[in-house]
Amino acid sequence: MTKNSYDSIAAVISTGQYRQAEQMSRVALLDAPADENLQQLLAFCLQYQGRHAEAVPLYEQMLRAHPSNGVYWSNYASVLDATGQLLKARDAFARAIPLNPGVRTLLQQYGLLLIRMGDFPSARLVLLDAYDLARDLPEARIYAARACSLSADMNGAWALLRPWRSWLPMADAELQLELCKVLSMSADVTGSAEVLDDLVLRGFDSIDIRLLRAGFCERFNRLDEAEALLLSTLDGSVASSPEERITAMNMLATVAMRRNQPAAARQWLEQAGPDGADDTAHFFELAAAADKLGDTHAAMRALGEAHRRKLAQLSVVMPEAVVPGAPAVAFDMPQVTVESYRRWPQLIAPEAQDSPVFVVGFPRSGTTLLEQMLDAHPQLQSMDENPFFNRLADLLTSHDKRILDDLSVLRQYDADELRRSYYAMVDERVQRRPGVRIVDKNPLNTMWLPLINRLFPNARIILALRHPCDVILSCHMQDFRAPTLALACTSLDRLARGYVQVMQRWVDESTILQPAAMNLRYEDVVDDLPGQAQRIAQFLGLDDASPMLGFHEHARGKTYIGTPSYSQVIEPVNRKAMGRWQKYREWIEPVLPTLDPMLRHWGYEVDA
Repeated sequence: MTKNSYDSIAAVISTGQYRQAEQMSRVALLDAPADENLQQLLAFCLQYQGRHAEAVPLYEQMLRAHPSNGVYWSNYASVLDATGQLLKARDAFARAIPLNPGVRTLLQQYGLLLIRMGDFPSARLVLLDAYDLARDLPEARIYAARACSLSADMNGAWALLRPWRSWLPMADAELQLELCKVLSMSADVTGSAEVLDDLVLRGFDSIDIRLLRAGFCERFNRLDEAEALLLSTLDGSVASSPEERITAMNMLATVAMRRNQPAAARQWLEQAGPDGADDTAHFFELAAAADKLGDTHAAMRALGEAHRRKLAQLSVVMPEAVVPGAPAVAFDMPQVTVESYRRWPQLIAPEAQDSPVFVVGFPRSGTTLLEQMLDAHPQLQSMDENPFFNRLADLLTSHDKRILDDLSVLRQYDADELRRSYYAMVDERVQRRPGVRIVDKNPLNTMWLPLINRLFPNARIILALRHPCDVILSCHMQDFRAPTLALACTSLDRLARGYVQVMQRWVDESTILQPAAMNLRYEDVVDDLPGQAQRIAQFLGLDDASPMLGFHEHARGKTYIGTPSYSQVIEPVNRKAMGRWQKYREWIEPVLPTLDPMLRHWGYEVDA
């Protein structure tokens, strides 16, 4: 076989005529069956035609002769990946990467394979390595951010995605769709919707786009539009895969639940089934429908399956948190003691009027209701939940891991810089109105009281309280994204221990730090909204409490509310969520002894 013959076949390949090049390679191999160059050209032709299974034995044959050939290993890994031989593909990539140093696309392909295999921590490391090779490339940033989000590294994901607006419009529609999904995973739902809208305005359409649009329409309270988009994926007007049809039916169940049609939702869910082994949302939705229908046993069965799957996922992401003896909720900083607090130097800090208003409390304690009440007041402005203090803690630990152990080392300059960083993060998420106070609502900030108090010692803090039994039932029924919280909710026993752990720490640290804090019971708000609104107004120094009374109308006018209870706070206050746990008493009863310290501390009864 002459070099001219090789060049002729390669020239045909370069024009994209892979079938013709394949035929030319096969004819040439009749005369020279052991010619490795021809075998390689044939393997390339098959691979480019998508006939990956036929290419596998050719690469295996070539690798037996040349076990250190990096090109053969990378192509072999690719065809194994394409044929679903994930374990063999993973091993092949591990061989290929050292033989092809600095090849970003190879690292990226390997990282995406690891994501599909559920090994998110390893995928994060690989895709960050790929990003390091092309830091200005949107594709590298997007895929690395995806792995960071799946590995619970939300700060890393946000840092990677920060310049996303400068990337629009993207010539690669599939990559822009990936950006849309990753922004949503990173809790920037409004940004995600903006990215998708740009695609739609440019005329792109697919089942994937329709499903994403339907999800946004549901979140933005455009239920009729969401339903129409979902039904269009089922009516045969466009070709949809079985997986896409399952997704559409599960989403139709969500729309039915929003319309208070639990029987219809249950029917959609049972018709669809889960969308793969990792689908927990299906079972949470099934539990919600069964709960609405009064079928408590079916609800708990569905929750059991949801949390079994969730625990399997979290065991990969945070293996250290599921070992025997691990705390129910992991704290990122040591508890402040009387002795450590005495070492804090006095610093100049903003007054209450120049500080945020912090809304804290264990999740599902009425924090979103309270936030919407405050946001309805013209002198206050809320924003979606954001882990700002987690990100500030990451800044501190990147400088010196010992700082969180002893906040007394922070001096005036440090505190001023951290406050500037805090407001820079706020400005990334919301356009602040002049002359108003920011409302920072995040239930998990309950665990960050020392850092909040160090930076904003004069800030007003409202602690939302609700019957602990109602809290843990509601949390157990919720599909939380935050891994620490999701893990705590995987069993009622762990959840009860986590509740007591978090709330007891709040009691202990607030006794030491003496923040300007107010307790607000959900039950009191339901029983006397005007009276509690007046209490809040007096605590915050507001002249008029009346704007807070129309919170539900104000919330309904907002485009997006980024919390699990978004569909509830657009309704007036009602008593439906009070005492709900009594229907599930047989499951709650075993954890009442665990909850007893906090039940007694907050003055809640458990009599039927």
